Amino acid sequence: MWYVVQVRTGTEEDIQKQCEKLISKETLERSFIPYCEQMKRYHGKWHKETKILFPGYIFLVSPDKEKLFFQLKKVMGLTKLIGTGDEVVPLTEEEVHFLLEFGKDEQIVEMSEGIIENEQVIITRGPLKGHEGLIKKIDRHKRKAYLEMEMFGRKLETQVGLEVVVKR
Repeated sequence: MWYVVQVRTGTEEDIQKQCEKLISKETLERSFIPYCEQMKRYHGKWHKETKILFPGYIFLVSPDKEKLFFQLKKVMGLTKLIGTGDEVVPLTEEEVHFLLEFGKDEQIVEMSEGIIENEQVIITRGPLKGHEGLIKKIDRHKRKAYLEMEMFGRKLETQVGLEVVVKR
């Protein structure tokens, strides 16, 4: 099962390392932070950079929710496991499928490419293809798409890289 831990934004990588070190291998199969590629312009050129896709969240894969919950108490700086009320809830099958489809095994969402035709966005290549409905806004100058999606029982907003090659 996949679980989500909420942490203070900016401490994701540090806390992920702590989880890897302090939680037993039987309890924690894998921990990861999804990233996305974005283009940033500096020194007169465009550079590809990776940024955290969901700032403030770490994903943990564990077969045993109870052991994971107790071993997480060793980790410093953790805010909480995401759930409903007092119940810790794993990600739904759809959410896991979406994350695997979007970021593949490496959990890095690559740049997407698309066109705008009659004010309609059509993604021609990349992880956004088929997920055009998630796009709330596009910033062509910064080469970003702003997404709004339902994840862990709440509405999340995030940004991914999008290159609009043609506008007709």
